[in-house]
Amino acid sequence: MAVDTSFYKSFMSEEIRDEGRTEGRAEGRTEGRAESLLLILGVRGIAVTDSIRDQITTCTDPEILHEWLQRAATASSAEEVFRTP
Repeated sequence: MAVDTSFYKSFMSEEIRDEGRTEGRAEGRTEGRAESLLLILGVRGIAVTDSIRDQITTCTDPEILHEWLQRAATASSAEEVFRTP
């Protein structure tokens, strides 16, 4: 007996899958930026407290993470990286 799989190929299901892929990729990029930021801070010898680590790993805004990454490249302290303008 053949199983009807047309539902899984429907427009709506494809749209839902595509949306999930897009969201997953965005989350992956955000997590990657957070990991990169922690790596840069560690390599540069900048102390990362538990609260700073939490601030980085819970941030979901890729623009903020990008800004922190740029600052981390030249900062001499965590305060310089996470200062507010």
